[in-house]
Amino acid sequence: MTATHTSPAAGPAVAARQFTLRGEVRAVHSLVLRELLRLSANPTQVLMLLLQPLLFLLAFGGGLNSLVPGSAVGGSYRTYLYPGILLMTIQAPAISVGIRLITDRNSGVLRETLMAPARRATLLCGICLGGCLTAAAQGALLLALAPAGGLPYQPLLLLGLLAQLTLAAFALTSFGIAFAVRTRKAETFNTVLGLSAAPLLFTSGAFVPLSALPGWLGPLAACNPLSYAGDALRRTIHALTPGGHGHGHGAGGVEVSVRWGSWTPPLALETAVLLLAALGALFVAARAFRRHEATV
Repeated sequence: MTATHTSPAAGPAVAARQFTLRGEVRAVHSLVLRELLRLSANPTQVLMLLLQPLLFLLAFGGGLNSLVPGSAVGGSYRTYLYPGILLMTIQAPAISVGIRLITDRNSGVLRETLMAPARRATLLCGICLGGCLTAAAQGALLLALAPAGGLPYQPLLLLGLLAQLTLAAFALTSFGIAFAVRTRKAETFNTVLGLSAAPLLFTSGAFVPLSALPGWLGPLAACNPLSYAGDALRRTIHALTPGGHGHGHGAGGVEVSVRWGSWTPPLALETAVLLLAALGALFVAARAFRRHEATV
């Protein structure tokens, strides 16, 4: 009786044929559904995460709205602050996906996830997409309070803001995962997150226009992904609100934070930069995830 032998070189090819499109899609669907179930199972935690942005919007925004002149922010300060509050709302839930990735790895849950009939990169994309959608869903809850930010209830405006907010959530989730795949301890991730969260917001012009801050913050803002996300939200508000909210600031009458030298990049370019940065971070994370999979 003759035995059939498979050469070592044929092994990866045979294994690769085991991954079907249906299996990849089902794996992504399962990971996204898991994140959404986590969100729905903890309504108290969601409310607690929304409490701080709401306090900032109602207290900080309402208190300074009459003190900050409209000429300084291209409109009312409350409307200027609202995009920054939206970013604050999604920042923690988006980046915290990285913490769950680390804890799942240390507890053995990730090892079980990797048994799914899907490529490692696909599984990582599913984790990222699930975190992105849960963060965007929490931001959508704050979008329901648009009048508190001085905005009208207009479907096109809210959809435009939700689209930009989802892109920002995708970028933050990608960056968090890119760092998490190289981090073994959740404490290290929490420390870095705690030290970077506030500086990222404040150097993005989320609360105060960068034109009112020292000039050396300009280059930092140009490297900060939240700067592009905040500008995109404000420009969307300006473009989709009747009459706009600007008084000759930056591009199209709206106060902007990002400038490349003396040039202000248009909205489409800012959106493309944010998307490419997010995809680049996810690509780097996927490569590192495959490289370190043997130690998972």
